[in-house]
Amino acid sequence: MKTVVTESPAEASRFIRDGGIVAFPTETVYGLGADVFNEFSIAKVFAAKERPADNPLIAHVARVSQIERLAGEVPLAALKLIERFFPGPLTLVLPKADEVPPIATAGLETIGVRMPGDPLTREFLSACSSPVVAPSANISGKPSPTTWQAVLEDLDGRIDCVLKGEPSQHGLESTVVDCTSDTPIVLRPGAITLEQLREIITETAPYSGDESGEARSPGMKHKHYSPRANVALGEIDEAGKVSLLQAQAFSDDPSECAFIGIHSPTEEFALEKIVGTLEEYARELFEFFRQCDRVGIATVICESVEEKGIGVAVMDRIRRAARR
Repeated sequence: MKTVVTESPAEASRFIRDGGIVAFPTETVYGLGADVFNEFSIAKVFAAKERPADNPLIAHVARVSQIERLAGEVPLAALKLIERFFPGPLTLVLPKADEVPPIATAGLETIGVRMPGDPLTREFLSACSSPVVAPSANISGKPSPTTWQAVLEDLDGRIDCVLKGEPSQHGLESTVVDCTSDTPIVLRPGAITLEQLREIITETAPYSGDESGEARSPGMKHKHYSPRANVALGEIDEAGKVSLLQAQAFSDDPSECAFIGIHSPTEEFALEKIVGTLEEYARELFEFFRQCDRVGIATVICESVEEKGIGVAVMDRIRRAARR
């Protein structure tokens, strides 16, 4: 298969309408889309990504009115969050409409829905004439792509088209909130923080575990976001020396490692990325992981940050990337 790279939302949308699969930019990460009502196309998304079939997808809409075809009902809490945060980097888990095929939701009776804020994404979704179901546009388990070039690194020749846009604004996947119970639950942290959600619905709570084993949101069950390199959490002392927070079975020799964080270390690492804010940390993390893989880094040390605001999402992604 030859993967077409285009800057035209109209051209990219034709592949969706014809049953193809298309990678497209959003403000979070690049997604890999298919018509939400086309089971054959959705199956191609799972195959191209090598994605486990029990990992649900998120439906992307161009207009709030499209949610009616996807959700059996929209609870009051969801309506309040839609009014405040749509369009934007927020996904709401709602009861699934009967029309949505089970393959899109991994057999769950719920579906994640979001309306991206990126103008190019909105133009593309509008041209598709149907909601588009899309996970991140990468091989499952690898760092999510935040550039169109990163998409091609994983999926060139596996998908029909890449809609070429700017690097992702946030760099982390959307915040996911389950609105199917009386209390909204944050299943996956992202750029929309718990503090912001509580400004609208004070009862909103972080996820505290589920005995059912069901993955009600992407990113909850399987290994995610991992480069080929080992990933370790570290901290910097007052003297500027980096130390690992947990005993690891791999090297912490700076000459063999890469480092990303807010503070500058005194050691000289093989590759280094110093960010100025937590927002920049979030935006640069996945691309830094990919950069480390390109040059063969064995260990990536990520500076630990306070788990407030978007720091919660940054630490979530680092911990998941560190799982082996």
